[in-house]
Order: sequence, then structure tokens, then C-alpha cells
Amino acid sequence: MGTDIWSGTTAVVTGASSGIGREIALRLARRGMNVAAVARRMKALEALRNEAEYDKLPGAIHPLQVDLRDEDQILELFRNVRDRWGGVDVLVNNAGIGHFAPLLYGKTEQWRDMLELNVLSVCICNREAIADMRRRSHLPGYIINIASMSAHRVPLEAGVYAASKHAVKALTEALRQELLPLNARIRVSAISPGYVQTEFAETYYRSKEAADELYGRYEVLQPSDIADAVEYLLSTPERTQVHDILIRPTLQSS
Repeated sequence: MGTDIWSGTTAVVTGASSGIGREIALRLARRGMNVAAVARRMKALEALRNEAEYDKLPGAIHPLQVDLRDEDQILELFRNVRDRWGGVDVLVNNAGIGHFAPLLYGKTEQWRDMLELNVLSVCICNREAIADMRRRSHLPGYIINIASMSAHRVPLEAGVYAASKHAVKALTEALRQELLPLNARIRVSAISPGYVQTEFAETYYRSKEAADELYGRYEVLQPSDIADAVEYLLSTPERTQVHDILIRPTLQSS
């Protein structure tokens, strides 16, 4: 079973304005999917749509400006997708944020920001997407949570960020367990990347120089590597439940 079975279906990709989410959105559009590209930066989303149109991709990018820390905006997002296409078939929970905010002296608002975006918004998006997928039971459904290697270890002074990604790991398994007795044609997987060259490090450290130093230590992953993993998951047969893909740069130690 190849990813062409998804042609004509609908995907929601959060955090699609840059980096991993942007690459995933383009990759799914190349597969003929209607992609609701979600982020706060509308200009970046419009540039993404224009790129897809310029390249004459078989699918389409539809920008939707959403602040995922606002439940009302999330609910409106899924209403829009429902009204336009009848619901979502594939959800990629990619949006996330990290702040350098150690437990001993970090700022409460930074902790709250990570927990609301990295954890609570994932729960709400999953709930709304699965409601659509169950209504559209003639089609398979797929939830893909972008976690982190920090879901599997705890880096120094990154306790809350690591906690948020450990939560994504737990939510992935909890969702799989809740779906089992429903006999729903819905699978759920996580992808846990190591260092990927995106805007993440500059946001985390609030320093371009620190980000350049981090990404310059050795060859790190590119967003296309994570999009490859998404395509792999969508290419697997329905009988296959891939739970978590851990992918790190070859030279990353942990």
C-alpha cells in the first residue's frame, strides 16, 4: 500500500509556516492531498501556498491562521476543514515550542507556553480529528505526533520542555489504547527527532549565534528527513502499527 491511497484526502498540518511542518505540508500536497496548513504567521503560509501553486503540485495548500493555544480557534479550524472537505483524514501535530526555562529560575509564562502548545493543543486537535475520522469510517485515518528525542531522555535545564515531549509520548500510547476497542480504522504514531536545522534553536536560546553554534557542531537533520518519516508511516499497510520513530543525526550522542 503506497501513499497514493491518500490522494484526494485531507490533512491538517500544524506549525506549517516553517521548518518541519512546512516540508511535511509540501510533501503531502505532492501526494495529491488537500492540506490545511496551520500556523499563526499568515504571510509565511501564503508563501507556502504560492510555492505549491507555482510548482503545480497535484494537491493544494490552504492556509489557516490559528493560535493553537486558543481552544476556540482550534474548534473553528476543524469546523472550517469539515465545511470544506467533510473532515480530516490525516493529522500531523507538528506545532511546538521550546524555551530555555530551567526549573530553578525559569519564567512561569514560558512553562505555560510550552505546556499549552506542546501538550494541551495536541489533545484538543486529536479529539476533534478523531471525531471526524470516526464519522468518515469508509476511509482510514492517521494521527502523527511530532515528539522529540527529549521524549526519551531529559536534557540539562530543559525539564519542562522534556516533560511536554514525554507527555506527547504518553498521549500517543494512551490514544492507541483508547482506539483499540473501537475497531476504528485510525492509527497513531509518533516521530521523535533529534537536532533538526529549523528555527527551534534560535527561539529556544533567543540567539541566532547560539543556534548557529549548535547546528554547526556536526551535520544535523533537515526537515526533509522528518517528512521522509511521515511518508514512510503513510505508506505502511493498515495492519501495521508503527509506534514511534526515533531519528537523530548520526553524530548526536543522545
